[in-house]
Amino acid sequence: MRAWVLGVCGAVMVVAGVAGPAGAAAGPEADLSFHGSAVMNGDQVEVRVSPHNDGPAAVPGASVQLRWSVPLADRQLLPAGCARTDERTLVCDTGALDEDGTGEEIAVAVRLAGAPSEFTLEVDTAWNGGAVDRDRSNDRLKVLVLDTGDAYAF
Repeated sequence: MRAWVLGVCGAVMVVAGVAGPAGAAAGPEADLSFHGSAVMNGDQVEVRVSPHNDGPAAVPGASVQLRWSVPLADRQLLPAGCARTDERTLVCDTGALDEDGTGEEIAVAVRLAGAPSEFTLEVDTAWNGGAVDRDRSNDRLKVLVLDTGDAYAF
């Protein structure tokens, strides 16, 4: 028997099931990737993320996790489709992703707590619509962002 733990916005659900035959895929195969940039000006940060699916299957919906190495300010005005999951993390909906398709750019502006001169941003798939992604190297990214006003690409 296998158990899966799914976390969504702080809630945890455990799903138990019987494993299928050896080598059987859990769902359709899709290769998600994220590209974008982050800019820091004082305590203000703007992150832009473009989700992409290299296929071979479409994904009915997915979400990207953005995690800062420093805490975010307590009060944030987040775009629709984004939710804060803890003091350093946001999860944003990518919407459906066609095979070999790019989703709409996600633009998030946040304020950081304190006055850091730099932070590390980790970008990762939070949910991939139940697809199997055999290449996780292009959807788990880290970028060091300095308080220079320059865009740091990932």
